[in-house]
Amino acid sequence: MIRFAFAGRCSTEDLQDPEASRTWQLTRARALIEPADGQIVTEYFDVGHSRSLPWQRRPRANALLQALRDPNRGFDAVVIGEPQRTFYGNQFGNTFPVFVHFRIPLWVPEVGGPIDPDNEAHDLVMSVFGGMSKGERNRIKIRVRTAMSSQAQLQGRYLGGRPPYGYQIADSGPHPNPSKAAAGQRIHKLQPDPAAAPIVQRLFTMYVDGMSDKAIAAQLTREGIPCPSAHDASRNPHRKKTAWQAGAVRAILINPRYTGYEIWNKQRKEERLLDIDDVTLGHRTSMTHNPAEEWVWSNEPAHDAIITTQLFEAVQTTRRQRARAHQRQERPGRQGGRRTYALRGRVRCALCGRKMQPAAIRDRVYYRCEFKEQEAALHADLAHPRTVNLREDVACRALDSWIARAFAADRLTATVTALSQASIAASTAQTQTPEQTQARQAIKECERRLARYQAALEAGADPTVVTQWINEAQRDKEAAQRKLDALPTVTQKREPQLTAERIHAITERIQDIAQRIQAVDIEKKGPLYEALGITISYEHASRTATVTSRPSLPYRYSECPRGDLNPHAR
Repeated sequence: MIRFAFAGRCSTEDLQDPEASRTWQLTRARALIEPADGQIVTEYFDVGHSRSLPWQRRPRANALLQALRDPNRGFDAVVIGEPQRTFYGNQFGNTFPVFVHFRIPLWVPEVGGPIDPDNEAHDLVMSVFGGMSKGERNRIKIRVRTAMSSQAQLQGRYLGGRPPYGYQIADSGPHPNPSKAAAGQRIHKLQPDPAAAPIVQRLFTMYVDGMSDKAIAAQLTREGIPCPSAHDASRNPHRKKTAWQAGAVRAILINPRYTGYEIWNKQRKEERLLDIDDVTLGHRTSMTHNPAEEWVWSNEPAHDAIITTQLFEAVQTTRRQRARAHQRQERPGRQGGRRTYALRGRVRCALCGRKMQPAAIRDRVYYRCEFKEQEAALHADLAHPRTVNLREDVACRALDSWIARAFAADRLTATVTALSQASIAASTAQTQTPEQTQARQAIKECERRLARYQAALEAGADPTVVTQWINEAQRDKEAAQRKLDALPTVTQKREPQLTAERIHAITERIQDIAQRIQAVDIEKKGPLYEALGITISYEHASRTATVTSRPSLPYRYSECPRGDLNPHAR
C-alpha cells in the first residue's frame, strides 16, 4: 500500500462551500490512486486563501512543504485533486523541485499518475494548467468589475460595504437574479439615518461658514455628539469611539454620495510584490484610492440626498481655495520648493510616543508635538502640554557632540564593540510579513480597547454595554491571534554581519568625522543621521533627549581606487 498526503485549496467561504470543494477534489484524488493500492492518510487543505499566494504563504501548503523535510513524515507520496486550484502561474516550477529533491512523487489526475521530472510533456501540461489558473482568476476579476460598474452606473445599485455616516441600509426588494430571489436574497439601498443625517448637514454648513476640519471636530466633541465609530459601533470595532477626528470630518466633506448619487470604484485592490528580490514570495494586497476621474457615478440619483449638489460643490470650491491659500512660498533653506529637515521622522515625544513634526517658526526649525482637544479627549489620563517644542539647531549641536565623542580615538574601541553587537543582533533577527505585522497590530489595538473598557467600567459606565464591548474586543483579539499563529514565518536573506574588524577598518578611515560634522550645514546632515540610524526621544518635563543609534547593514563605505584627487577640499 502507498500512503498518500492529499493537497488541495478552495476559495473563501463567501464564494464557495469549502466542504463541497474538498469533497470533489478528494474524490478525484482517490479515483486516481486507489487502482494503484493507494490510501490517503493525511490532508493539507487550505480554506479561504487565494490561489495567487505561493505555497510558502498558505498555512496548510506550507505545512506540507515542511513535512517533506521530515524523514518520519508518515506518507510516501502526495496527490492533488485539481491542479488549477493548487498551482497558479509559475508556482509549479517553483514548488515541484522540492518534491524531486526529497524524492516524494507528486500524483496529478491530468497526467494519470506521478509527474515524471524528466518528462517534458508532463512539465508542459502542468505549466499550461498554471497559466489557465492565472487566466481564470483574471477573467473572473474582469467580469465581476465590469458587472459591478454597470450595476452602479445604470441601476444605481448599492453594492455593499459599510454605509457612510449619515446613512443606514434599507431593504430594496427581491434580488433581480431569479435563483437568488428564490433563495430569499434581497438587494439593499441607502436611506438617511434620522440621528446622523442632520449632523452631516451641519458639518457642510459649518465648513462653508469658515470653520476648519479640526475646529469642526473639536466643536462636535465638546457638544458630546457621538463620532461615526461610536454611532455605529458594531461596524467599527477596530476604531476609537471617544472623540471626533479631523480625518473623519474630511472624509464626510469630500464624499459625493451625500448628494444622492451612488459612487463606485473610489478604491481598488492593488497587488505589490512582497519582496522585489524574491518574486516567488508573491504579492501583498492593499487598498488604494483611485483618482476622482475614475469614479463611477450613477446616471440618476439612487437614494435620498442629505445635502444639495450646490452645497457639496460649494464645499469643494472652498477646500480648493483654502489649499491654494496655504501653499508656502519658497524660502531659503529649501530644496525644490521644500524645506529640508535633518531630523525628520527621527524625533519622538516621550510622553505620547508620537513622532514630532517639523515646522519653521521665525526662521528657526522646531519639532513639535501638538496635543489638541481631540487627542486630550482620547487620552484623558495623560498629562500632556498643549505643545511640546524642540529646536533643531540645539538638538543637532548636542547630537554632533555625542557623535564626535563616540568616534574619538579614546572611545573608538567601545563604539566598535557596540556596533558589532548591534550588527550581530540585526543579522539574526527574523523579518515579519505584512500579514504578521497587521495581525500583531490588531492584537495590540484589542489590548488597548480592553484597557479602555476596563477603565470605563471602573468609572461607573453601564456594565451591560461595557461587557458587550469587552466581549467583542476579546473575540477580535482571539481571531487575530489565530490568524497570527496560522501564518508561516518568512526568513529574509541578509547580508553578512559586520565584524569588529570590518567596523574598525571603516571607523579608522573616518576618525575625522568629528571635525567634518561640526562644519557641515544642518540641511546636509540628514543622510549621516540616517546612515547611523539616529532616533531621539524627547522628555519635555526634564528637557532631556535620549539618543539611540542603530546603523543599518546595507550601509557601505567606499573609496576612490585612485586615491583622494582633491585633498584640499576637506
